[in-house]
Order: sequence, then structure tokens, then C-alpha cells
Amino acid sequence: MPTHSENELIERIRRAIPSSPHKAAAGARVGIGDDAAVVRPRLGRELVISTDQFHDGRHFLVQRHSPDSVGYKVLARSSSDLAAMGATPLYFFLNLALPAARAGAWLDRFLRGMARAARQFKMVLLGGDLASLPTVAISLAVMGDIAPGRAVTRSGARPGDAIFVSGTLGSAALGLEMFLHRGRRAVQGSVRVSGAAADALRAHLYPQPRLGLGQWLVQNRLASSMIDVSDGFSTDLAHLCTASGVGAKIKSASVPVTRMTALTKKLALDPFTLAMHGGEDYELLFTVPARMVARMPTRFGNLALTRIGEITRSRKLLLLSSSGTARPLAIHGWNHFRRNYR
Repeated sequence: MPTHSENELIERIRRAIPSSPHKAAAGARVGIGDDAAVVRPRLGRELVISTDQFHDGRHFLVQRHSPDSVGYKVLARSSSDLAAMGATPLYFFLNLALPAARAGAWLDRFLRGMARAARQFKMVLLGGDLASLPTVAISLAVMGDIAPGRAVTRSGARPGDAIFVSGTLGSAALGLEMFLHRGRRAVQGSVRVSGAAADALRAHLYPQPRLGLGQWLVQNRLASSMIDVSDGFSTDLAHLCTASGVGAKIKSASVPVTRMTALTKKLALDPFTLAMHGGEDYELLFTVPARMVARMPTRFGNLALTRIGEITRSRKLLLLSSSGTARPLAIHGWNHFRRNYR
């Protein structure tokens, strides 16, 4: 098995994820390869910073997920936190630990996927750290900026605010179920990897953070609070309401459930359950003050913006049926301390 020096790996990372296209615009003066990065923040802007970590067996399966999908997804997932604040993405740092067996072709493919995401989101790699471990572990820090005082947090929802969500919910969870539990027979046999099946797998493997939408909501001062749907709609709604000290009523008929009904039926899955609790959609869940609702469009480009409920003074989370009957909204979703990758 060939050995790889740290300097060689750093140079491979530098070549795989070049910073030149966006370095000047982002204000990066010194980047990867030096003792520390040096950046000049854009005048009159505040920095928005988030960190994430990802572990084999917990967030991805190194034996099954393609390396390029892992590289793309970890940066997309971290960037979604910037979208939820309405920030413009700028930089990221990569801390990577992996066994020697993964430092060759696997690493090259991982970096290609990450480079693709960096180009798409116009982000500059400023540095990081490398280590050798028996399993793959990834840590990212992402940074963006925003006009002073304009970041949208989870804590700004008020009673009477309308609740909106972007896109549709449940496609990524459907893709995950196909990928993990249905196996090669389900994906390549009774369910072909085309059409809805391909879309579901793509949603799981290559999620799209709603960066443009988050920035647009900030620019137009429409959102009073916001969170990205990562752990599951019900869980993330609970996070937002807890931070704001409020409750919510959700109209079940208004929830934009994945339209892949034929596929969910074939795989014996409930689309509404996937939408409510599946997670990893990376759509934006946000609230809009009642006086601003008339200014909300129904679409942002090709992305649907759906009004699904209302913030309440009571701290209860309720699900309303089409007849108006209310029942408690069950909270299920990803919990880092309760389960491994399914």
C-alpha cells in the first residue's frame, strides 16, 4: 500500500479545489498551505460562521456512498446553515482524517465532489488540517457574510406570523430508503434508476442548499425567523418554535409532500411521514409577519414557496386535518445521540 506525505496530500487538495476563481472577490489574501489564512472582510458586512462534522457510519457509509457524493454533500449540508441565516457564502475550512487506504483514489474522488460544490456555491477553501485515523472523519467550518443586523435567526417568530416552506419535503428521505434498505434489487429491478427514482437518489446524494432564496428573503426583509430542514420538518419546526418561545399550527393538506407517489407506493412508504420526519431536504422553513404575507410570491424561480400554517402564542405544535380537527404534531427526526446512520 503506497504511503502519502502530509505535504503531498495538501498539494493534491490545493490542485483539486483551486481558489483563484473566487479568491479576490471573497477578500482572501492568504489561503491553503500557510500557517493561517488571512482575509479582508468586505466593508460594512458581518461574518456568519458555522461548523459541522461528519463520520463514517454516522452520516455516510464509506463502503457504499460514492466518494464524490460524500465530498459534495458535506459542503452542501454545511452551506445550508448559511442559507438559513440569509448569508452569502465565502470561505470554508476542511479538517479531514482518514486511513491510508483512503488517501489515494478515494480521496481524489472525494475532492472532485467537494470542488464541484465549491464552484457551484462560489466558496474558497482557506485551509484545514489532516490526520490519520482508522475511519473517515470530516469537519468543516463555513463562513459567509451579510449586511449588519440582517441575519435571520430561529428566534424571531411571533404569534400570527405565517409559516412557509420552500420546495417539497420527503424526496431525500425516499432516496435514503431506496439507497439503504431496498438495495440493488429494488433500485435496479422493480424500480429503475430513472425518473422519480433518480430524482430521489439525487436529492439524497446531492442536496441543494437554498442560498439564493435565503439571500432574497433577507434583501426583501420578509422573514422574521428561519431554519433549514435538515433533521426533519417536525424536529426543525420544534427547534424554531422553542427558540422563539411560540407554538405552531400546521395544515396537513398544505404540506408540500413529495410527488413521487407511485414510487412510495411501490416501496410501501408513506409520503407524509417522509415529509414530516425524514429530513435532509435542506429546504428553508421560515416565518413571515402577517402584514408582509401579501408580498410573498408563490415561487422563487423554479422553487415553490408554500404557506403551510401559522405561529401561535401557545407553545403547542398542532397538525390540522382538512376538516379542521387538531392533534399534536409528533416530533421525530435525526438525533445525533440516539441512532447511527440507518
